[in-house]
Amino acid sequence: MKTLRFVLGDQLHRRIASLTDLDPDTDVVLMVEVREEATYARHHQQKIVFVFSAMRHFAAELEAEGITVDYVRLDDGDNTGSFTGELERAIGRHNSEKVVVTEPGEWRVWEMMQNWREDLSPSVEIREDNRFLCSRTAFEAWAGDRKALRMETFYREMRRRTGWLMDGKEPEGGQWNFDSENRKRLPRDLAAPDRTGFPPDAVTQECMALVAREFGDHFGTLDGFRWPVTRKDALAALKHFITACMPTFGDYQDAMRQGAPFLYHALISPPLNAGLLTAEEVCRAAERAFRDGKAPLNAVEGFIRQILGWREYVRGLYWTRMPGYAETNALGAGRDLPWFYWSAETEMNCLHQCISETRDHAYAHHIQRLMVLGNFALLAGIEPRQVEEWYLIVYADAYEWVELPNVHGMVLWADGGVMGSKPYAASGAYIDRMSDYCGSCAYDVKAKTGEKACPFNYLYWDFLIRNADRLDKNPRMAMPYRTLGRMSEERRAEVTADADRFLASLRSAPDSAETVRAAPNPPPTGKGPSAPSRARKSSRPTRET
Repeated sequence: MKTLRFVLGDQLHRRIASLTDLDPDTDVVLMVEVREEATYARHHQQKIVFVFSAMRHFAAELEAEGITVDYVRLDDGDNTGSFTGELERAIGRHNSEKVVVTEPGEWRVWEMMQNWREDLSPSVEIREDNRFLCSRTAFEAWAGDRKALRMETFYREMRRRTGWLMDGKEPEGGQWNFDSENRKRLPRDLAAPDRTGFPPDAVTQECMALVAREFGDHFGTLDGFRWPVTRKDALAALKHFITACMPTFGDYQDAMRQGAPFLYHALISPPLNAGLLTAEEVCRAAERAFRDGKAPLNAVEGFIRQILGWREYVRGLYWTRMPGYAETNALGAGRDLPWFYWSAETEMNCLHQCISETRDHAYAHHIQRLMVLGNFALLAGIEPRQVEEWYLIVYADAYEWVELPNVHGMVLWADGGVMGSKPYAASGAYIDRMSDYCGSCAYDVKAKTGEKACPFNYLYWDFLIRNADRLDKNPRMAMPYRTLGRMSEERRAEVTADADRFLASLRSAPDSAETVRAAPNPPPTGKGPSAPSRARKSSRPTRET
């Protein structure tokens, strides 16, 4: 049987389900670069380069095995610009009798695949993505009819299931979670390890030229591109993290330092989410470092929790709750995304640093994403869809299955507590404790109100006042609401006035063409790129494969 095996750009693993039983004598692997996937969200330029280069390298590796690869480049003259159009053309070229694909990472592509089953003449087989440690079916069984889906409960179940960091039936070290040991402030004299990355080879340079030509108006720059685009380089990046960074990662994983965007973080999420690495090999490498005495338990547990816990959990939550999950807005947030999220033009140094680094590297680590960029969006009441669009656009590791739950549930609490028991809201004191940003900021992190006060301070209390009817009965919010209850009416009015003044000053669009030219590759409209097309509630039932 002539089988066409369609491999998407985030499925670049030789043992991906759609390739497991490939017959080199009869089968063809289809890979396509299409404009629709580069522009449904106007992805960071480095994200597009990373995906296209990784695809081209993977296709070359398959061809070196003697496998026939039908590879359609973005600038091929007959490229239709869509998955469906290119699949239909390939079926005609190869007279295919069957199409095999692996389930996608995004709901909109899942619905696309259902249409392929119904509309295409060859049979279309959709296989379970075997790179994940918890299948969609298994997560759905775990979730059952729970209203709240707590990651910690899921994580412990996954530890028992895999046996990782277990001592018999008990967790290694006598506790499941060492998060309390992983919140140390970075000492001033502690040097971060060298993170030079991987200089672009000829294939990557070709992709960079293509992206500069076709998507040069997208957010971000290409100057600092250093991502691993092959499995060999991804394994080298993992090894470097385990040996040079893992021993100190645990203590300082929440720390931030101006001018040091990477610190001790792994920098493997782009190749991991694209398939160049697997969750299992990453977690096994980390556990092996602990067993061999080369990394402490708090570091290894904290890292494995991010992969085995958070990554598997958010993927399961996404597929269990979509498409309705994306439509919730529990706090009724409706403010437009400020322009400085695109331009980095703000006197708040923490935001300026994190946005500038995001622009330059298509990367920020989890505390920058959650407690600086996300915390501001939460406190300011920015509309969830606009915030989620921004996160999907700007990071090289962003795919909707991982971006949406993290931002919608954890960052913005827009799901009303499905993921987290309380909003991750904090004043400027947290950022001051975990970074050196505040020392060179135009605002005073110690001042609570007034024009020179850190906006995080009065925005925090304004957030509590504004959402009291939704949050004051939450047991985990009892302490701040008790403090708020002791606040005088005069102080409340001062907080509210400061917040109103500051929020009214925010621009959701550039003031002039001059400002547009000053911004680094800004989107062409004031409110950012057009929102990604997420499916609304569909009459089509979700079908497991």
